[in-house]
Amino acid sequence: MPETSHSVEEIAAALAADAFGDTSLRVARAAEPQTAGPDDLAIATNQTYADALSAGAAQVGLLWEGADWAALGLKAAIIPTRPRYAMSGITKLMDPGQGFGEGIHPSAVIDPTAELGEHVSVGPLTVIGPGAKIGAGSVIGPQCFIGWDAELGEGAFLREGVGIGARVRIGARFIAQPGARIGGDGFSYVTPDRSAVEATRSTLGDQQDTQAQSWTRIHSLGAVTLGDDVEIGMNSVIDCGTIRDTVVGDRTKIDNLVHIGHNCVIGTDCLICGCVGIAGSVDIGNYVILGGQVGVSDNIFIGDGVIAGGGSKILSNVPAGRSLLGYPAVKMETHVESYKATRRLPRLMRDVAALQKAVFKSGGND
Repeated sequence: MPETSHSVEEIAAALAADAFGDTSLRVARAAEPQTAGPDDLAIATNQTYADALSAGAAQVGLLWEGADWAALGLKAAIIPTRPRYAMSGITKLMDPGQGFGEGIHPSAVIDPTAELGEHVSVGPLTVIGPGAKIGAGSVIGPQCFIGWDAELGEGAFLREGVGIGARVRIGARFIAQPGARIGGDGFSYVTPDRSAVEATRSTLGDQQDTQAQSWTRIHSLGAVTLGDDVEIGMNSVIDCGTIRDTVVGDRTKIDNLVHIGHNCVIGTDCLICGCVGIAGSVDIGNYVILGGQVGVSDNIFIGDGVIAGGGSKILSNVPAGRSLLGYPAVKMETHVESYKATRRLPRLMRDVAALQKAVFKSGGND
C-alpha cells in the first residue's frame, strides 16, 4: 500500500492545533522520538521526552504546550492544547488500515435475501445469512459470519473472524476486533427441583442433603442490541438475553477477552477493560469504567460514573459516583487503608507479643 505524507500545516488543521516553523514540511509516519527519522512525526507529548528527541533525527514534533521546539533542534512543531487527545486525531490520520479489498469477494456466501447498502465490501470466506441487513459503507472482513435477520448500521468495520448471531441489532459505526462474538446463547440452566446453588444463595451454608440433579437448558429468546459507535475487542463475547435483549449503549468501548452475560444492560460511554466478566442480569449505568479483570456478580446494579480498579470483585449494588477497589470491592480509600493495615500486621503482632511478655513478667514479680 503506498505511503501517504501530510504537511505540518495539514496535520495542525486536522487537530485544531498551533503549528510553528516550516509548516510545508511533510511527514509520512508517527514515531517515538528516539527512533524518529527525517520523514517522521516525533510524538513527544511532555517534557520527559525532550532528551529522547536528540537521540532521533526528526525534523517535526508533536509537542507539549510551552515547548521550545527550536531549542530542541526541530524545524517545525505542532502544539495542541491537549497532546494526549491529539493522539486520537494523529493515529486516525495516519492509520494505514488493514488492506481489505473493496467489493464482494467471490468466495463470500451471501444469502439472496440479505440486504447490503451502498459501498459495502465483504471479504473472502465470509457468510451473510438470510434477511441480514448491512448498512452503507460497511467493511466486513474475511471469515466473518452474520446470522439470520441480523442488522448492522452504516459504517461498520468488522475485522477478521467476527461472528454476529441471529437477530442481533447493531447501530452505526460499529467496530469489532478479530474473534469477537456477539449473540451466543446465555449460560442459563435450571433443575427440576430446588438446586444446591439456590439453597446456598438463601442460606450461605453447606448443602449436605441436597439431591443431585441434572441441568436443563433455558433457551435464549432475546438477542443483543448495541447502540451507535460501540467497539468490541478481540475474543470478547456478549450473550443473548433470555426474554429481552442484552443491551449495550452508545459509544461504550469493550476491550479484549470480556464476557457480558445474558440480560445485562450497559449504559452509554462506558469503558469495559480486558478480562472483565459480567454475570447475567447486571444493570450498569452511564460513564462506568471497569478496570482489567474486574468481576461483577449477577443481578446487581452499578450506578452512573462508577470506577472499579483492576482486579476488583463487585458483589453487591454500587451507588453512582463511587470509586472501588479490592475483593470484595469497597470504597477505594477504604481498601487502601485496609491494605496498609494488613501490611502493618506482622509488626503489630510482634508488639502485642512483647506487651504480653512484659505484662506476664510484671505479674510474676508481684
